[in-house]
Amino acid sequence: MQLQVAMDVLTVEDALTLARQVSPYVDILELGTPLIKAEGLRAISAVKAQYPDKTVFADLKTADAGELEADMAFKAGADLVTVLGTAGNSTIVGAVKAARAHNKGVVVDLIGVPDKPARAREVRELGVEFVEMHAGLDEQAEEGFTFETLLDQGVEAHVPFSVAGGVKADSIKAVQRAGAVVAVAGSSIYSSDDPAAAAKALRAAIGN
Repeated sequence: MQLQVAMDVLTVEDALTLARQVSPYVDILELGTPLIKAEGLRAISAVKAQYPDKTVFADLKTADAGELEADMAFKAGADLVTVLGTAGNSTIVGAVKAARAHNKGVVVDLIGVPDKPARAREVRELGVEFVEMHAGLDEQAEEGFTFETLLDQGVEAHVPFSVAGGVKADSIKAVQRAGAVVAVAGSSIYSSDDPAAAAKALRAAIGN
């Protein structure tokens, strides 16, 4: 299982600082949606230039114009981009077309999708690399939300999946046991007093 850090910072400088701290311990550097909105495609190019051997994940959360937006991100240096699972199939197909042209990949983010396992199976058939079982900050704050629900949905889907939304040192082994291909850690790393130590602890918990 790979470890992905969600860099939900707002400047390229802060992203590069965080990446420098955690890069020895993570496989995938995710440029969060707020960062890309604040800094644009230059954020992707800057991180890829500094870390060419890392997978750079552009969390576009594309909802329309899939081929166009994905193509822009891939040209800027992204290895993976996200399309929303609530988007139409044509949007996902367009993004996958761009990915194939660049030998890159598309991940479908299932945030806000009511039946995540069913939609996961649908979009996998469209050619995406994997799906992201994702609960956003607002959903995590809702009454009745549990992290275990995400894991159960991933298992039920029977397709390659990542998990984002509450991954911490004390929960990452459960993510691994559920069969996730990627564990996405955000605030448990970037909000830590020592992001490097937090990332190192997550890597140690995974066991490789």
